[in-house]
Amino acid sequence: MPQRVPWEAAFACGHALVDDQHRALLAQCDRLADLCQPEADGARDAHFDDAFVHLQHLARQHFESEAALLASQGSPELEDHRFECEEFEYLVNEIVSTEHFDRLELQRFLTHWTLGHIVASGNTVRSCLAGGAPAV
Repeated sequence: MPQRVPWEAAFACGHALVDDQHRALLAQCDRLADLCQPEADGARDAHFDDAFVHLQHLARQHFESEAALLASQGSPELEDHRFECEEFEYLVNEIVSTEHFDRLELQRFLTHWTLGHIVASGNTVRSCLAGGAPAV
C-alpha cells in the first residue's frame, strides 16, 4: 500500500508560505500514491515519473523559501538547512530513482522523507520566528 500522510495542525510552523509549501509537498506525495499501480499500457508510469519530477521542483522551491527565511532571521540553522538541501539533491539524483526502486518503494520513501522534513523544519521555523534556538 502507498503511504499517505494527511496534514495535521501540529505540522504548522506559523509561517503561511512555508506551511502552504509543506501541504503541497504532502499533496504531491499523495499524487504519487495515486499513481503507484501501473496500468496495462504503462501510462501511469509516465505520469508517476512526471509527478516525481514535479515533487523535486516543489521541494527545490520550498528549500529556497526556507533558506531565505532563515537567512533573513540570522538563524544559526541555515547551514544545517543547506546540508539537508544537498542531501535531498543527492538522494533524488543518485539513489532514490525508478532505476533503483519500484514506484511503490519510491513513493513510500519520499513520503517518509517529506514528513521528516516537515516535522524538523517546523520546529526550526517556529523557533526562528520566535527568535530562539530550535527545539530538539
